[in-house]
Amino acid sequence: MRSVGIKVLKNKLSEYVRLAEKGETVQVTDRGRVVAELVPPKPATKSTTDDEFIARGIREGWLTPPTDPGKGPPPQAPGPKLTLEEILQDLDEGRADRDLP
Repeated sequence: MRSVGIKVLKNKLSEYVRLAEKGETVQVTDRGRVVAELVPPKPATKSTTDDEFIARGIREGWLTPPTDPGKGPPPQAPGPKLTLEEILQDLDEGRADRDLP
């Protein structure tokens, strides 16, 4: 593992990036104190499908499976449904009383 000061890193950035690319970790120091590390890139992983992602989440415990997977999405809450034009008109009317004379 190499260590390099910020000033030297700035002047020879390409060299240190190539070292990291080849697998070496480079510690960046500021007045003798480590403030960052250049590390090699992680190996490329194949992209996971949605099913694999969900299975992993359940397996690792950060995702809870549905209690009744046979049902579809929950029912829509009843209530008035407005079009975009109606919403914008209502918004304009609500702002009209705030206009300054």
